[in-house]
Amino acid sequence: MSPKNHKVRVGISIGDFNGIGPEIIMKSLKDKTITDFFTPVIFGSGKLFTFQKNIFKLNLNFNYITEASQAQNGKLNMVNLTKENSNVELGKPTEESTKMAIDSLEAATEALMKGEIDVLVTAPINKDEMVKMGFKHAGHTGYFEEKFNKKGLMFLVSEDLKVAVSTHHIPISQVAENISKEKIKKQIKALNQTLIEDFAVTRPKIAVLGLNPHSGDGGVIGNEEIEIIAPTIRELSDNGILTFGPFPADSFFQPSKYRNFDAVLAMYHDQGLAPFKTLAYEEGVNYTAALPFIRTSPDHGVAYDIAGKNIADEQSFMEAIFTAIKIFNNRNDYKDLMSNRLQPRRMPSDNGIDEDLPVETEM
Repeated sequence: MSPKNHKVRVGISIGDFNGIGPEIIMKSLKDKTITDFFTPVIFGSGKLFTFQKNIFKLNLNFNYITEASQAQNGKLNMVNLTKENSNVELGKPTEESTKMAIDSLEAATEALMKGEIDVLVTAPINKDEMVKMGFKHAGHTGYFEEKFNKKGLMFLVSEDLKVAVSTHHIPISQVAENISKEKIKKQIKALNQTLIEDFAVTRPKIAVLGLNPHSGDGGVIGNEEIEIIAPTIRELSDNGILTFGPFPADSFFQPSKYRNFDAVLAMYHDQGLAPFKTLAYEEGVNYTAALPFIRTSPDHGVAYDIAGKNIADEQSFMEAIFTAIKIFNNRNDYKDLMSNRLQPRRMPSDNGIDEDLPVETEM
């Protein structure tokens, strides 16, 4: 259904309920007018959220449903995954909180794939504890790649700064061997396309960071820039994708530099995320780009150290919600634009040879 005909249905997985997930979710939804902008659909537990909303003294009323397709506009919808009481131990992971995080994520993903929700926003999970319970992935990105059978791209976004990473949850010792011309080429093409489709950038300019200190210093501190990264940049630039670099990472993240580009591709996790979280921590959003479905999350973790203290800041989670909605609308606008492009039509010419002439498709 077109977003012009209904409010965007935002699915929300609750993450580890012994962290700050339920707190930032409820704080994001506390404004009585929030449902004027979208329809929330939380995948969790009514009893759990009732218990926690009393801790944080929040006045929220949930519409309990058994599946996402029953969600109603104007209400805070809760897909009640269990009617049992939850044993809340704020500040530490437990088997129960980890199982709920998995159940919530899986139920929300199924609803997303069935079209019962339009976008998915995920609250923070404890990756280690989930893996111990049989979860096969070191984070959300790998999970969604498997579910959607498509390679995604970890993309951290804010208004001023957008950073993708070529490699993410792998040891530093394995980064160099996981960088290749073909991989970087695919990632930059995906990044270019997501900037056009999802962020409405007409002609994206993409900066690429080097792997080594000082981008290898001409081969003195490594050859990856000379042998892999720079040739890939030249090839993409020659084919019309505005790609620049490789830039030394230690001096790139100054406003006078990064603001000249629409996005940055870093070579590994901390090279991109450390400066991003420093510069855009409160407003940063983690977006899994290049997938057929839209998923965002805040750019912070479970924060057990402040769980239950009523001091967690919901801004990043709210940014994740509204970024997902914006991407959904941009993506639909782009599809509409592409479907209404001028299409060639065969027309006879004076010399009897058919010629292609543009004709506008029906609206």
